[in-house]
Amino acid sequence: MKAKTDHSASPGDELLRALSALANPHRLRIVAALAGGRNYVSGLAREIGISRPLLHMHLQRLEAARLVSGNLELSEDGKAMKYFEVTSFALALTPETVAEAARTLSAEPPGGQRGREQQQ
Repeated sequence: MKAKTDHSASPGDELLRALSALANPHRLRIVAALAGGRNYVSGLAREIGISRPLLHMHLQRLEAARLVSGNLELSEDGKAMKYFEVTSFALALTPETVAEAARTLSAEPPGGQRGREQQQ
């Protein structure tokens, strides 16, 4: 994945964060819409066809995964408007990249290997 990197996050955590963020139809539509160019929240909400509060929730998730970024700007009439744009990223999924990412995950998921060992 090529994006702004958090040097404290492992490659596995980065991949998991990106895939998790993209695993929602609204968020996929948001990224697709922003691939055509930056947009402000109200305009993007109209384009996608969802409410601004719901859009904000999804944008926060995409920002946390570093798939989009937002900037506050003042319009000509002095109104604060938040514009979002998609960041440059690339995900290459092969069995090998998934295996490597899995080896670098910072924590095992609930019910993982440790959970199975405790049940036996």
